[in-house]
Amino acid sequence: MDGTVLVADDDRTIRTVLTQALTRAGCKVHATSSLTTLMRWVGEGRGDVVITDVAMPDGNGLEMLPKIAEDRPDMPVIVISAQNTIMTAIKATEANAFDYLPKPFDLPDLMKRTARALDRNAPRRTATPVSPTEGGGDRDDLPLVGRTPAMQALYRLVARVMNTDLPVLIWGESGPGKSLIGKAIHDFSDRRTLPFVTVTGADLADIEGPARILARVRGGTLLIDEIADIEAEVQARIARMMDAPGDYAPRFLATSQSDLAAAMKEGRLRRDLYYRLSGATVHVPALRDRVEDIELLARHFLDQSESGAGGPRVLSEGASRVFATYQWPGNVRQLEHAMRQLALTSQAPEISQSEAEQVLGTQPVPEPIHSQANTERLGASVERHLRRYFDQHGGELPPPGLYARILREIEVPLIEISLAATSGNQARCADLLGINRNTLRKKITELDIGVTRGRKMIKNRHRTVAIVPHPRMGYDQDHKIWR
Repeated sequence: MDGTVLVADDDRTIRTVLTQALTRAGCKVHATSSLTTLMRWVGEGRGDVVITDVAMPDGNGLEMLPKIAEDRPDMPVIVISAQNTIMTAIKATEANAFDYLPKPFDLPDLMKRTARALDRNAPRRTATPVSPTEGGGDRDDLPLVGRTPAMQALYRLVARVMNTDLPVLIWGESGPGKSLIGKAIHDFSDRRTLPFVTVTGADLADIEGPARILARVRGGTLLIDEIADIEAEVQARIARMMDAPGDYAPRFLATSQSDLAAAMKEGRLRRDLYYRLSGATVHVPALRDRVEDIELLARHFLDQSESGAGGPRVLSEGASRVFATYQWPGNVRQLEHAMRQLALTSQAPEISQSEAEQVLGTQPVPEPIHSQANTERLGASVERHLRRYFDQHGGELPPPGLYARILREIEVPLIEISLAATSGNQARCADLLGINRNTLRKKITELDIGVTRGRKMIKNRHRTVAIVPHPRMGYDQDHKIWR
């Protein structure tokens, strides 16, 4: 990299790390803990790129972006922040930040983004700032919080699509907040002063349904709930409505519990409707895929809940561990229900582990997830996970080396499961896989796969019997086998 980077952060460690990393990469670096000093440097014409924190001792980094744009229109600004909410990502986009990363950030990722900012000063889209009172009031209370890469990628994607007219498909399991994402896209968009209307297949079932709905929306945003569950005849009606929306065309959003590309291939979604709706795709991750966010969300719901006697509640370490290891089949909606229940019933200010275990034991079993039906083909399952992997990068390409990385991800569990199924017999495993035995041995060594010699779990019609290796058997570390 070649250029001068201005770094503003009140954390001395971050300033030191960035200064060392950027200097090693060939950049000149000026670092400060003061926004006043940063703005003086910008006004003096110093620097080619700015990296700034949001919360600084003498001001807000986001509020400085319009001034930087005024003084230096081509100066890219990368915003880093520990305020891991969707509002931070949206405000950074509205302020024309070149990029946004949450803390704790991945240093190699930040270096790549800085290199891109130095290489090109691409023209950036202007957006009308959203005042706190517009679009339904202050939205800082939205439970769209998260430190995980999946949620941060989701924030960036929402910020990019909110002021376009592209239709958006929002998919994910039951309960992670799909409708909430749709409402956020509307509330922070240029259409925020217009109606936001959510409809189901029943609202469009009769022939006059589309006309009534369009009259209600009046150019605002129309969210169609669970589009893949709507009957084919009604889907055709929706496609025609999108083709001829009238004088006040709305923004079309749709939600689904299943990947709509897979639903189209399975015949549950009309092909023409899929292509009309698939302007942008947003995947909302399941709660079990962002374990680090569970405590943040739990704290939010406890703060928002009406507490019983004794005032506000907090989670004990034991309760936090229970929630972190739970699978949350009902996702964020289930977590909210559990927290509201605990806020009312907990006997002490700190929620205990036993109380957490008790409330999870009373949780209702959610409906099955459509996208994970037992009839799903292996190819469709792999495709679904690959699409999700790409979606989690928020429009950015994944890191290079994807082909080898994906093959390794598939190869390791394939060999491990095949070895387990053949009780560690490498000759039988090689035959099962259809590869040479020497090739299998080479793979075991290269991929560091442990081989267990012994009998596997044997199932019969009546019961499952676990037959384990004899206790006198030992594990050979050199050959990675049981002897």
